[in-house]
Amino acid sequence: MNAPSTYGLSTQARNLQWLLTDLVEEVPGVNSVAVVSSDGLLLLSSDPAAPETPAAARPKGPRGASADLATIVSGLGSLTTGAAALMDGGPVKQTMVAMEHGSVFVMSISDGSLLGVHATPDCDMSVVAYHMALFVGRAGHVLTPEVRSELRQSMENTP
Repeated sequence: MNAPSTYGLSTQARNLQWLLTDLVEEVPGVNSVAVVSSDGLLLLSSDPAAPETPAAARPKGPRGASADLATIVSGLGSLTTGAAALMDGGPVKQTMVAMEHGSVFVMSISDGSLLGVHATPDCDMSVVAYHMALFVGRAGHVLTPEVRSELRQSMENTP
């Protein structure tokens, strides 16, 4: 995993990066993770590939393109929020998409921020969901507007 440098980040931002790294490294089957703000901007990623990296040079799928995973997470979040509103279902807690070659999980964090995970097709979905819930529980109160701004800035400055 190529984590962005935590040099110069606040304690809260460093802790969030540590939690994200722990999620990727400790949960079997997790390929990549992204935290996306309510406006769809990438805040944290397990693979902060530079946006200018040519698509042909990236691994297939969102693992090599954090912006791709962030787009997917934001889109799924928006779609499910709209569906829940149409069905009077209340706030969306979690979305899971199972595909032949993998799964995508999206979970609400706070203030519209989302945690997205791209996992292998053979992952234990309940284990992934459990660890995502742990991340959300630990990160939700820390993801203040100031920390979101700091994380957004650090992602923009990642080479």
